[in-house]
Amino acid sequence: MESISAFEIIKTGIGPSSSHTMGPWHAASLFLEDLDARGLLDEVNRVSVHLYGSLAKTGLGHGTDSAVLMGLSGYDFTTIPPGIILPETEAIKNSGLISLGGKRLLAFKYTKDLIWEPEIALPEHANGMTFHAWTDGGRVVSETYFSVGGGFIVRAGQPDPSTKKVISTPYPCHSGADLLKTCRTLGLSISQLTRVNEQAWRTPEEISLRSSELWTEIRACIFRGISTEGFLPGGLQVKRRAPDLYRSLLGTDLPATPDDLFTLIRKQPADFRTVTKWISCFALAVNEENASFGRVVTAPTNGAAGVLPAVLMYAWCFTPDFPDEKITDFILTAGEIGTLFKKNATISAAMGGCQAEIGVSSAMAAAALTEISGGSPDQVLQAAEIAMEHHLGLTCDPIGGLVQIPCIERNSMGAMKAITASQLALESDPAAARVSLDAVIKTMWETARDMNSRYKETSEGGLAAHIPVNVPEC
Repeated sequence: MESISAFEIIKTGIGPSSSHTMGPWHAASLFLEDLDARGLLDEVNRVSVHLYGSLAKTGLGHGTDSAVLMGLSGYDFTTIPPGIILPETEAIKNSGLISLGGKRLLAFKYTKDLIWEPEIALPEHANGMTFHAWTDGGRVVSETYFSVGGGFIVRAGQPDPSTKKVISTPYPCHSGADLLKTCRTLGLSISQLTRVNEQAWRTPEEISLRSSELWTEIRACIFRGISTEGFLPGGLQVKRRAPDLYRSLLGTDLPATPDDLFTLIRKQPADFRTVTKWISCFALAVNEENASFGRVVTAPTNGAAGVLPAVLMYAWCFTPDFPDEKITDFILTAGEIGTLFKKNATISAAMGGCQAEIGVSSAMAAAALTEISGGSPDQVLQAAEIAMEHHLGLTCDPIGGLVQIPCIERNSMGAMKAITASQLALESDPAAARVSLDAVIKTMWETARDMNSRYKETSEGGLAAHIPVNVPEC
């Protein structure tokens, strides 16, 4: 089993969906790279894309069309200014032209060359897509990809590549049992062990730098979410609530910078009611940004991107003795726990329902909070197990195919469950626990396979089936 970096699980992304936006965008970019590697990119005179299964059923609400068009246009979702995504999409649709890779101008008819296939599900995965390219020399190049959750992409006929090349870590840990055994043998905490293994990809200085970059992105995202008023795109008329919640807590104008804001929050009362409102505010702010094609930290997915930031910000603002050095420990621990779900189950709602997104993110956050609170490796895994145990069976039923209802509020719930799970684990003796993390991951995967497909990001079941809406394209 291949090792996965913690920073592949927690990374910079773009909303609203890691599987339906980042994944197809990544696939389009890979298709361009493949054409270029074959020396065919400059000969392409037409492209088309087929989107299958869940991608087709909820793709409009998730911005899958915009993602494909931006990827084919050569944009990188980690650097593109989010504000140009929808205008650029409209420009392609209205002009009937696309600049392939930002270099070669081609005719592209949106209604003809982007084909939605909701009734066709490819057997390998619910999120399938096929790209076609025609060349001046008469060749047709076709590639099929699968978006398997968290922005990860698999090319048809190839094993699941979690990284660009196979990496061998000093102490590979592919299960909770592996983690505990190795931590005991080496006398290390989970964050310390993850830091050692992470050096297979990057230096200690790069590990700290990447953690710092993610921390900066988290604070900036929360700040943008709190400072942006109005309604979310997509037609549901969902009002942004983070700004109002902020005002109810502080009753003051927003400070000029994220640093000023969070320094101010750190000085606020830490009573239960106040703290829980802040946790909700942090989570809502992130996922309202996500729903607006904003830049977020994917952890492990975009639909669940608010859980980890809300718990980390709670710890930084309201727990005593929290130096910034603990931020790296938090991120490494959370990422390592996320890899266990990725390897042994799924982090794709289209395969496992929302338990694979909010449930996994809550488990990651619970483990990380326990780690930085002084918990033992056994307690860290117990916290992750408790959090996931109480998300088992959670369905993915986005109304109108939009990552808004019930997705945004679920991040607040996932954050609160993570904190509760951590508190329970810290006050427990793991030796007395009857359920292991490995057992709950196995149970989650069995539950996912037994779950009716209507509850796996199709908008055909659950709330989506009982709240009739006529949602226009994002």
